[in-house]
Amino acid sequence: MRPKFSIITVTYNASAVIGPTLASVAAQSYKNWEYLLIDGGSRDDTVAKAEASGIEFAHIVSERDNGLYDAMNKGIGLATGDYLCFLNAGDAFHSPDTMERIAAAVGEGPLPDILYGETAEVDENRRFVRMRRLQAPEKLEWTSFKQGMLVCHQAFYARRDIVPLYDLKYRLSADVDWCIKVMKRSQNIVNVGCTVVDYLQNGLSLQNHRASLMERFGIMCRHYGVLSTVAHHLWFVLRAIVKR
Repeated sequence: MRPKFSIITVTYNASAVIGPTLASVAAQSYKNWEYLLIDGGSRDDTVAKAEASGIEFAHIVSERDNGLYDAMNKGIGLATGDYLCFLNAGDAFHSPDTMERIAAAVGEGPLPDILYGETAEVDENRRFVRMRRLQAPEKLEWTSFKQGMLVCHQAFYARRDIVPLYDLKYRLSADVDWCIKVMKRSQNIVNVGCTVVDYLQNGLSLQNHRASLMERFGIMCRHYGVLSTVAHHLWFVLRAIVKR
């Protein structure tokens, strides 16, 4: 089956970084996708760059919103594809055949609930820095995130008909909560066996690192229990000390 992907890019004053994102979408050899730009009312030329990119957008929305995850919820509401792909401004598909390889992993049977892959980190000059420290496991289950967010949000493709909306009470880490909820609803989770995204490390959660970690801790307590979460975090600390 040739699934349709809904690629959703959320932006706000992203003119300086959106170019590589747009170029990577336009370069995809696989063509069964729609592209949605959900902009928060940028005051720079983010939207103009998108309109001049030559990409035929399914939707360009530019209006004030209630933050990143509110904008993502708008994207979910407008999407019509089989899978959701959240590609942040500054991030890019790893290669021109990335979506072709992801689609090939679907196979001929019923659509898997989740497709996921690896993440490469790049600098502002698009040079490869390293593979993401937390690598995608061979087998992914909803309990896997006890070990941390093992799959980057941009490398996590969920089937649109099973996803919830993002919980807006979380300002920095609603994506962690969302991914766990999706995995809880899933029976068939497929590792696509390749690097799917180049991740530019300048995200909102990195800019608010301490607050993001505290929010993630609360999310993990909610899903996995307080004792289990505390035990795992003590292990994280011990492991970091041993590696020094």
